[in-house]
Amino acid sequence: MGVVNVTPDSFSDGGRWFDTTTAVKHGLDLVGEGADLVDVGGESTRPGASRVDETEELRRVIPVVRGLASEGVTVSVDTMRARVAEQAIAAGAVLVNDVSGGQADPDMVPVVAAARAPFVVMHWRGFSESMNSRAVYGDVVAEVVEELKARMDAVIAGGVAPERLVVDPGLGFAKDAAHDLALLARLDALHALGRPLLVAASRKRFLGHVLAGEGGPPPARERDAATAAVSALSARAGAWAVRVHEVRATADAVRVARAIEGAA
Repeated sequence: MGVVNVTPDSFSDGGRWFDTTTAVKHGLDLVGEGADLVDVGGESTRPGASRVDETEELRRVIPVVRGLASEGVTVSVDTMRARVAEQAIAAGAVLVNDVSGGQADPDMVPVVAAARAPFVVMHWRGFSESMNSRAVYGDVVAEVVEELKARMDAVIAGGVAPERLVVDPGLGFAKDAAHDLALLARLDALHALGRPLLVAASRKRFLGHVLAGEGGPPPARERDAATAAVSALSARAGAWAVRVHEVRATADAVRVARAIEGAA
């Protein structure tokens, strides 16, 4: 899953793809580098980020979704708003990736259910402004699995078919570096939920923490090799997809992981 951030304040690329034409071209480039799916989002969810209004999110996202879908790209939409999801599906998106798992907008689950679209349910404890304060766990793996299961049950009760759910542990969302690493070490526990698993580690803070030297953590765009390492490990552990900003290195890493698995 390649990422196209149509935002001026993304933590990872600082607005490089904010223009619609540039964003569509970038999405096509990601496909050329090996992305099977392109995830288009118009709202930054980095820690501390403020929300954009719905009109602006629609203005950013829908033309890019339409442009990529018209080129035959398989597109997902990264949004917490039901109206954005609905219009993105109408424009050609085939999957809804909601970091709140349907909690931010009460209309999201009914919209996804009516569209019969696959839906990513991510582990989420609150909006970006406050999520760092919510990174408190006794047993992060057990609690994330328990909270994801409860959210899955609520989404299914809301009408989304169980076979259309994908789960995401929400790395970096109300979690510190130790929490993220613990979850990656126990992807088997997340597989026990019985649904495809999306791992979205790309360029995140915990990688900066792991790589930090005397000068502090490297900037986000210098974490792609570390991202590829996580991608290979996640593929080996049976992840359905990895969500990344730089596709080529991850595609290569996943191919190597698959080749080793085949040799075994």
